[in-house]
Amino acid sequence: PAADRGGKRPCRGATCDHVGVKVSTRGDYATRALLSIALHDHSGPTSVKEIAERTGLPQPYLEQILLAVKGAGIVRSKRGVGGGYVLARAPEEITLADVVAAVDGPITSILDEHDHREGHCVVQDVWVRVSDSMRDVLDAFTLADLVKQTRAGHTTDAR
Repeated sequence: PAADRGGKRPCRGATCDHVGVKVSTRGDYATRALLSIALHDHSGPTSVKEIAERTGLPQPYLEQILLAVKGAGIVRSKRGVGGGYVLARAPEEITLADVVAAVDGPITSILDEHDHREGHCVVQDVWVRVSDSMRDVLDAFTLADLVKQTRAGHTTDAR
């Protein structure tokens, strides 16, 4: 268990089989694509094809996702020969909450009307706390954190 390793779960090779929370495919792919751009930021714009090759993600889907993060102001694009995507802000200024919000919409704590039927209010309060906790964790991580962790060997720091 992760608790036996002080909350850290290293990835082995190209696979990480310890994901414990369900994040949307769009959120996951957007984060991985932006991490790839951040890791190679020094070499100029990165094409969708290069991102797809590095990450193993499907190119057509990446094109849609990158348009969404471009619309949110997270990346800029350059057309033509040598074109591609670059980060629009420093990696330290881009949180995972920004990335997820760009492709899935903001993480909100939606409260339905309380109907006070058996257990409804209690369960609703749990879902609000889960949503708030997820937003807090995603706000705590930046692309710069992921770049640093990737270069250090794929361990994650439980925050």
